[in-house]
Amino acid sequence: MAFRIYNTLTKSLEEFRPIHAGGEVSFYSCGPTVYDDAHIGNFRSFLNADMLRRALELHGMRVRHVMNITDVGHLENDADEGEDKIARKARLEQLEPMEVVELYTDSFHEAMRLLNNKHVSIEPRASGHIIEQISMIQKIIDNGFAYVSNGSVYFDVVGYSKTNDYGKLSGRIIEDLIAGAGNERRELEGQGEKRNPADFALWKKASPEHIMRWPSPWSDGFPGWHIECSAMSKKYLGETFDIHGGGMDLLFPHHESEIAQSKGACGKAPVRYWLHNNMITINGQKMGKSLGNFINLDQFFTGDHPLLEQAYTPMTIRFFILQALYRSPVYFSNEGLKAAEKGLARLLNAAKTLGRLTAGAVSTSDIPAVERDCYAAMDDDMNTAITLSHLFEAARIINSVHAGTETISETDLTILQRFFPVFVFDILGLQDE
Repeated sequence: MAFRIYNTLTKSLEEFRPIHAGGEVSFYSCGPTVYDDAHIGNFRSFLNADMLRRALELHGMRVRHVMNITDVGHLENDADEGEDKIARKARLEQLEPMEVVELYTDSFHEAMRLLNNKHVSIEPRASGHIIEQISMIQKIIDNGFAYVSNGSVYFDVVGYSKTNDYGKLSGRIIEDLIAGAGNERRELEGQGEKRNPADFALWKKASPEHIMRWPSPWSDGFPGWHIECSAMSKKYLGETFDIHGGGMDLLFPHHESEIAQSKGACGKAPVRYWLHNNMITINGQKMGKSLGNFINLDQFFTGDHPLLEQAYTPMTIRFFILQALYRSPVYFSNEGLKAAEKGLARLLNAAKTLGRLTAGAVSTSDIPAVERDCYAAMDDDMNTAITLSHLFEAARIINSVHAGTETISETDLTILQRFFPVFVFDILGLQDE
């Protein structure tokens, strides 16, 4: 079967066809802002990126996966004003900003290892690509889609929208954005530096107390949050690449702004397929640091959180997230986590039992159909939930054959030994702990 994914840009399931006919796939996904430990909601996005890579490799494709580290420019409340999240953490902890970056980058890498996410191909840092960001901003200015105001540079959303479709990815209407941003801006700041309140920062002039700053043609300052991904994806994947992934919470304004910046600089759409995962919810709300309702991974591993009834292993967390289609929400509950713990054990025990099976003359179960169903589920928008249901059927067959209540032929046993471990360990990325 062809591999199909849901393209957020077109709002439809599409057969994936890479730009390069040789099977090389260019893939960018948004990484962490390293000012604190990432929580399970963040890691759903990182796990989804890992699963996409595994699904593509299942088809023999070679994936260049680029995931950024945001270590500058991400201001509080994802806005154009306020303190840099990393600088604020450094001030509170009495550290240098790059001490904070190193501490939480190391923590992120360790969590990725524990969850068995593959190493990405390239992991660029925003602070290491200031030159590329300045160059892209200058191109946007030269093309008439940005302006300088008091040493800062802003993207001209209204001017851009006269010839481009700002809002297409997120489904936002430009007139509503202008009106809504205008009301909010008047309440918070007055007129400010922007021509229009819907405009967003490409470069910010640093205030005297701002630590993280670089020279530019416009001022000593720092890049906006959105421009880093446009500049780094272009550098490592080209002006147009195959897939961009991330959480639904990044649809607007981050990913919408990425498209505008890239088209403003290069005159073409940067991405062919946009892939977005849904959120993990807790008590009916999206889990997030801004809401203060998050549980980080160390707390899951130790059980040290008021909402946790026990500790849960990294593979239980991975299994728990994979039980839902990536586009569906995951609802936090101890009951769901305990069920995931049991489901994981069932598959891992079946994998061990598989090596002890002996063949009979005939099969009393349709093993080839189970194998086809597993591949079909992964090819249908990477549906890990359906894939797991078929693997549980395979586990049932394994246990029944081992117990003597079903039989399996030599041919079907070979098929089962071929696909079951591949799906459990290589494709879903589960492992013994």
